[in-house]
Amino acid sequence: MRGIAVLGSTGSIGKNTLSVIETLGDYKVVSVSAGKNIELLAEQIIRFQPKIAVCETEAGAKELSERLTDAAITTIPEILWGEAGMVAAATCPEVETVVSATVGAVGFIPTLRAIEAGKRIALANKETLVIGGELIIKTAAETGSKILPIDSEHNAIHQCLRGEQKSDISRLILTASGGPFLRTPIEHLSSVTRDQALAHPNWKMGEKITIDSATLMNKGLEVIEARWLFGIEPERINVVIHPQSIIHSMVEFCDGSIIAQLGAADMRHAIQYALTYPERRPVCNKRLDLLEVSALTFDKPEKDRFPCLWLAYKALAIGGTAPAVLNAVNEVTVRAFLDEKIQFQDIAAINESILNEHLPKPGDSVETLLEADRWARKRAIMEIENILGNMRLCSTAL
Repeated sequence: MRGIAVLGSTGSIGKNTLSVIETLGDYKVVSVSAGKNIELLAEQIIRFQPKIAVCETEAGAKELSERLTDAAITTIPEILWGEAGMVAAATCPEVETVVSATVGAVGFIPTLRAIEAGKRIALANKETLVIGGELIIKTAAETGSKILPIDSEHNAIHQCLRGEQKSDISRLILTASGGPFLRTPIEHLSSVTRDQALAHPNWKMGEKITIDSATLMNKGLEVIEARWLFGIEPERINVVIHPQSIIHSMVEFCDGSIIAQLGAADMRHAIQYALTYPERRPVCNKRLDLLEVSALTFDKPEKDRFPCLWLAYKALAIGGTAPAVLNAVNEVTVRAFLDEKIQFQDIAAINESILNEHLPKPGDSVETLLEADRWARKRAIMEIENILGNMRLCSTAL
C-alpha cells in the first residue's frame, strides 16, 4: 500500500482525491488536513482512518476531537493544527506521496518541507510554485523529489511531453474557459455580483479559484507555474480561450506539430494520472465522448477584460519576489470581493497598484519570500480599508 497525505482534503481536489484513492484500492490515506469544514473532516477520518489529522486552528482541532469521541470510533488519529501540523502530515515517514491541494499560500511551507524530505508531490496548490518556483525546483533537484501536476492544464502538458525532447518544444499553450464573463460587455464588469462571479460555466470548484477563473488570474498563476514546472521561458507560454474546456492544454513543437490532451471536465482524470504515473490505470470516471462535442472554438484573451493575466506575465518579467507579492495581494483582494467589500474590477486595480509599488528582491530564500508575502498582504488590507473609508465618506455626504 502506498501512503498518501492529502493536504486540503475537504476541498474539491481533496474530495476527488479521496474518491480516486478509494477506487484505485492500493493506496492508504496516512494523513489529512482541512480548514474550517470540521464536520466533513470527521466523516473522512471515520471512513479512511488516517494516522494524522490536521485542522487550521487549535479550536478546530478541539472540535474535531470532540466529534470523533462522540462518534466512538475505535482509533482516533493524532490531531494537530496550524502550519506545524501540516508539515508533520506532509513529512510523516509513512507518506510516499503528498497531494498538495490546499488553497493559497498556506500550502507553500508544508509542500516545501515535503520536497526537502524527498516526497513525491501531486501538486494542485499552484501558489507553491508561484511564490517560490526557483527555490522549489532547485530543492526538488537536490532531494530527488518528483513533482506531478494535478492542475488540468499542467497535467495535460505533462502528458503531451511524454517521450519528447525539451529542445523540440516551440511553445506551451494553456487553455482557459474564459469564465462567466467572457461575453459580458466590459463596461458592465464593475457591477457584477459575487454570485455571478461564482457561476463558473464548466467547473465546480472552491470560491477562491472560481473568482480567479473569472478574472483569469488563475491562468496567470498557471503561466508562472508552467514556467517553473517545465523550464520554459514566459514568452513561449501562451494562453488561449477555449470555452468548451475539452482541450486541457497543448504543446507546439519545432516542426509545427501541435499535440493536445483532451478529456471530460473532471479533475479525477488528472488526479489519477498524478498518483499512478508512470502507469496508466483504467479510467475511474466518465470518458469523453467525441460524438457529443459539437464544436471546439478558440479566442484570444482581451487585455481590457482580463488584466490579471497580463499582471502575471509582468510579475514573471520582474522576477524575484514579484510573483509572491502578486499572489498575496490577489488572495486578499479576492477575499475582500467575496466579502462584498470591493467591486470585481477593484481586484485587478489593487493587484496592479501594489505590484508596481513593490521593490523586488531575489526569491532564493524562504525568509525573503515570506517577508514579501506579509508586506503585500498588509498593503492590500490598507488599500481595501482606504476604499471602504472613501465609500463611507461618500455615503455620509449623500
